[in-house]
Amino acid sequence: MSGVTLCLFLHSHFLCIFCLFQQSSPTEDWQRATSIYDFNATDIDGNVIPLEKYRYLRFVLPRKTVVNYSQFAKMHAAYAERGLRILAFPSNQFGNQEPGNETQIKEFAESFDAHFDMFSKIDVNGPNAHPLWKWLKEQPNGKGIFGNSIKWNFTKFLINREGQVMKRYGPLDDPSVYPTHLC
Repeated sequence: MSGVTLCLFLHSHFLCIFCLFQQSSPTEDWQRATSIYDFNATDIDGNVIPLEKYRYLRFVLPRKTVVNYSQFAKMHAAYAERGLRILAFPSNQFGNQEPGNETQIKEFAESFDAHFDMFSKIDVNGPNAHPLWKWLKEQPNGKGIFGNSIKWNFTKFLINREGQVMKRYGPLDDPSVYPTHLC
């Protein structure tokens, strides 16, 4: 595998997809975006990161759980040198499972040896959903089975090097099988 793959995941602790984008993102009108590279996101330390930084990489955008933290930490350790990137995005929209601040979230993730890129908390559904998430859910390979809203914190997106959604994984899909889709 050449290049880098990014794994974005959602979780009650992390909505693993992309990060919280500031209102000043280059693509305030998400409907005009052509790839994830048209967006910025705020990382867990408060820095605005242009997603252009990840161009030509593949990644998974997951929403995580404690089990996912461990699985994605192992996946990151095994495939980072081959180009895998995991972008974690916390959200508190699912059963109030992520009430902590960014410092608490970062410490919790690090307790699972998670060394992938982490972003600030975002909303993924509703009127305050981050523009990136609105865009991801409307892409041909990003649509859900029973509507496009994120149903729970285990939804994941695989993004190719061109910044396009390759596959949306449901809450029960096991992240340990993703390497077969990363090549």
